Amino acid sequence: MGMTMTQKILADHAGLDMVLPGQLIKAKLDMVLGNDITTPVAVKEFKKIGIEGVFDVEKIAIVPDHFTPNKDIKSAEQVKYIRQFAKDKGIVNFFEVGQMGIEHALLPEKGLVVCGDVVIGADSHTCTYGALGAFSTGVGSTDMAAGMATGEAWFKVPGAIKFILKGKPQKWVVGKDIILHIIGMIGVDGALYRSMEFTGNGLSNLSMDDRFSMANMAIEAGAKNGIFEVDDKTIEYVKEHSKREYKVYRADDDAQYDEVYEIDLSQIKPTVAFPHLPSNTRTIDKVGDIKIDQVVIGSCTNGRIEDLRDAAKVLKDKKVHEDVRCIIIPATQKIWKQAMGEGLFDIFIDAGAAVSTPTCGPCLGGHMGILAKGERAVATTNRNFVGRMGHPESEVYLASPAIAAASAVAGKIASPEELE
Repeated sequence: MGMTMTQKILADHAGLDMVLPGQLIKAKLDMVLGNDITTPVAVKEFKKIGIEGVFDVEKIAIVPDHFTPNKDIKSAEQVKYIRQFAKDKGIVNFFEVGQMGIEHALLPEKGLVVCGDVVIGADSHTCTYGALGAFSTGVGSTDMAAGMATGEAWFKVPGAIKFILKGKPQKWVVGKDIILHIIGMIGVDGALYRSMEFTGNGLSNLSMDDRFSMANMAIEAGAKNGIFEVDDKTIEYVKEHSKREYKVYRADDDAQYDEVYEIDLSQIKPTVAFPHLPSNTRTIDKVGDIKIDQVVIGSCTNGRIEDLRDAAKVLKDKKVHEDVRCIIIPATQKIWKQAMGEGLFDIFIDAGAAVSTPTCGPCLGGHMGILAKGERAVATTNRNFVGRMGHPESEVYLASPAIAAASAVAGKIASPEELE
């Protein structure tokens, strides 16, 4: 019996010729990741293990991004604690304010993850790196501690769902719309503890930013990971950002899948997820009249340069509605600088939007845009659970940067075409 992309990567890292779904294995790790919320817990658990050093000072990344720049005393103390740990252990990849970005945009940009890697991160959206043809998944802080100590982790080998993508997306349809369409189709537990594997000739019509956005939200379908077949675009991205060796794993022709879906990208419309689940989706033509109070464009899902360009195309020579607060957060310092150099900030600020330093901030209800009771936000983030961005009686609608920007101008959920 053949193996999927994910199963091949796990077998290789476990030193096995073959693995089967449900099998328990111990695999070697290429990267262990943590942030300012999860790493303090991991450090405390690491200290209980009783060893002096981490397994590899270059294969651990600690990125304070959730509550940074520090929003209060507690968050400042947390970052101080992990900063000292990184310094004491000689951890190379500790990214402080001024260097940092939102972790899942930063690691690929820094070349710290490449095709064929096995990555664990104490953050559920670690699945983002599947866009590069890597196996990456979120774990708890205790697993992060063990990973830092041993360079290994236990996994139950996941089964898989195959998504064959074909066709070319319509104007304004991007990776965010595609993954929302898929989650709406299969549900928030439709891929529970399985690998979502993306292949097909439609991949050639998806940019790397599209793929990062889609892999990022695999967890919102309950998946263990999302992973894209490696193609020329992947290799070009990896070679541009990293000097590390990479390995391409392709699924066997006789690989076993629990389900196979064929997705015609040309038939997907701009899509919005209504409260309070990412699967509660409607196409833009069926949204209705939903007035909003805030728009957030950013996050590990949609804070990359293509996302900001799309928002700028919509906002150019327009004004944010007087009843709306529009907050734009580039995902990394490099993206921030690139956006500024391209004149995007002029467009944003002239439109009446605020531009922030990189931070997760409002996505998890941390800071930089908390919602009050009864307020509604359109966000390019990945979750819209009850109270996700603030008050439990607020509402979050998930959408692409183009829809978010158009909504900021219209004062209600809207498409760019409605502004023309």
